[in-house]
Amino acid sequence: MINNQKKSLVNQKLNDSKIDFGVTTGSIATATSLAALERILDPEKVIDFVRISTPFDEIDVIIEKSSLLSENKAESIGVKYPYNDPDVTVNLKIISSVELIDKSEYNNKSKSRFKSNIIIEGGIGVGKVTKPGLQIPIGKSAINPTPLTMIEKNLNDLVPNGKIAKVIISVPDGEKIAKKTMNPKLGIVGGISILGTTGIARAMSSKAYKDSLICQMDIAMAMIKESNYTKDDLIFVPGNIGEKLALENLVLKNNEMPIKEQIIQTGNYVGFMLSYANKIGINNLILYGHIGKLVKLASGIFNTKHSVADGRREVIATHAGLCGADKETIESVFKSKNTEEMIEILKKKDIDKDVLNSISLTIRKICLERFNLNVKVILVDMQGNQLNSM
Repeated sequence: MINNQKKSLVNQKLNDSKIDFGVTTGSIATATSLAALERILDPEKVIDFVRISTPFDEIDVIIEKSSLLSENKAESIGVKYPYNDPDVTVNLKIISSVELIDKSEYNNKSKSRFKSNIIIEGGIGVGKVTKPGLQIPIGKSAINPTPLTMIEKNLNDLVPNGKIAKVIISVPDGEKIAKKTMNPKLGIVGGISILGTTGIARAMSSKAYKDSLICQMDIAMAMIKESNYTKDDLIFVPGNIGEKLALENLVLKNNEMPIKEQIIQTGNYVGFMLSYANKIGINNLILYGHIGKLVKLASGIFNTKHSVADGRREVIATHAGLCGADKETIESVFKSKNTEEMIEILKKKDIDKDVLNSISLTIRKICLERFNLNVKVILVDMQGNQLNSM
């Protein structure tokens, strides 16, 4: 239970960086929708917060402003307050407008019988889905199933008989913030997604990010059915730079260039994504990216976040020694500040290809042993020049 957390949600507005939890965008959308409906039903009511039911528990969510726009329409604003997590959606305003409309009139206009009491749509700043493979159909607003269900359950019993509550969720800065998320990669255009599976956002939780990484795989598998490539033609890259370089420089079989749908970003969770690839039946793939990221895999580091582990200089210095480098060269590599500098040292000794091929072979062996995946490793520099010949 989270009774103490409820109090924090109301009184502290989650503006204390030490707070280890927040509310999801789905919870705020639910709360603002409920507040708007309550304002229509009781125009004189002062609404500072509302209590909503989530899959996890009941929580209180602050309402910044609630306004009656007409006799049958109101609008409420909520804010995703900061908590101890580097979440790009913190401080975003989420707005719900709710309008009560006559059910029979709506059914006559739509020429179909609408059984539910709630209609939920995305407005400005909420993205739209353009690719298959997600939980939401193409063309629909990117409001995930759990928030949709939460809004319906929290509002349903309050909607007067014979009425339908039309809910529109908007995020004024959503389109700008979406550029910092995985949405463009997932084919969600025009704004952010309204997310959440429990209603509570936990600090430093990587689940939502991992879920977005997996979505790429789901989209790729769906696109395979419509394309001339197979599930073993996927390319894993660390991030945006790797994707850009792959699209510009990577030549595949039959002298073809890759398409965006073939390229899967792993972020720092390379091991997690390789494991998932194996789980869904992928046997072969290309692992493509900058030497500074992928070299860590040769030491068994499959979470490549710098604060988790490094090992770059240790790996390159070790393989330099295995390839016959003298002590002075090994020491120079070990003392270097970055991998680009290390590569230049190896080039001067004309052993760069040998060392990088040795590292690539090690990565392949580890991937085969740990994930049962046959991986072709392509290591590149920041210009996209291939450094190994594997």
